[in-house]
Amino acid sequence: MKGIIFDFNGTLFWDSQFHLDAWREYSKELRGTPFTDEEMLKYMFGRTNEDIIEYAIGKKPDKALVEKYAQEKEAEYRAMCLKKADEMKLAPHAEEFLDFLKLNNIPMTIATMSEWCNVEFYIKEFELAKWFDIEKIVYSDGKIPGKPAPDIYQIAAKNLGLNPEDCIVIEDALSGIRAAKNAGAGMIIAIASREPVDFYKDVEGVSQIITDFDQIDKSIFEL
Repeated sequence: MKGIIFDFNGTLFWDSQFHLDAWREYSKELRGTPFTDEEMLKYMFGRTNEDIIEYAIGKKPDKALVEKYAQEKEAEYRAMCLKKADEMKLAPHAEEFLDFLKLNNIPMTIATMSEWCNVEFYIKEFELAKWFDIEKIVYSDGKIPGKPAPDIYQIAAKNLGLNPEDCIVIEDALSGIRAAKNAGAGMIIAIASREPVDFYKDVEGVSQIITDFDQIDKSIFEL
């Protein structure tokens, strides 16, 4: 493998509970009842805010409504993150793994369905510029379809100057795994940050399941 593409939420940053809590609270405002765990898993992870809001209100929202609701929900999410400063850290051994990639000049980027307001927050809080070329990060800009569409991983690979088949994708969400598979990623590693390892055992396209970044065999890279 020549390069690597990371999903961010639930992958490099194990923030699934923050998003769950924020959407659970905000969905009560949108429809009167909070999302169930099943709804969260099926309709939230790896999807755009527009997709989630459309599901919550039962109709396609206009752009102004999407922007209003999304900004309110994301502000609530970021406030939750900052209130739990001890949990504002990258995944186990992620920093060491990123250091290895940087040291060996392995092309890497992030492909996330988070919007820029959150990406900017992550860049600052986690000092991501130490490892990543910020210009190459792919995020939800209102034009890229949500996962499982392959677009985000195709764009990320192109940003690295690579074909998808030369890239490893690390994901936690089923929709993201499908997106990587649909994009033709050379290898997909599932990280069990919230779900048990067994959850991914029969997922098509997954080559390895990890719970810690030190479990990745570094010999898979073309050094």
